[in-house]
Amino acid sequence: MSQENTGTGSPESQQIDISSEQDLRQWSSKLNVTPEQLKEAVQAVGQQATDVEDHLKGSRATTNSERVHEALKSGNESQDK
Repeated sequence: MSQENTGTGSPESQQIDISSEQDLRQWSSKLNVTPEQLKEAVQAVGQQATDVEDHLKGSRATTNSERVHEALKSGNESQDK
């Protein structure tokens, strides 16, 4: 028997059902985000768990150019002292 991968409320499922309070709680906890952030991510990229996780990681990640900019800024500030 095949198992549906929607609305299971389980982090092992492949899709996130934001209409399910159980899914919201479990996926929010697993992905370390608020239910509101999870809902926004699902609305942005769809219910596929891997897409949502990638979207959330990308929205929290610092880009390399930002890190370079901060490093240069810190270097210039220490030279000014």
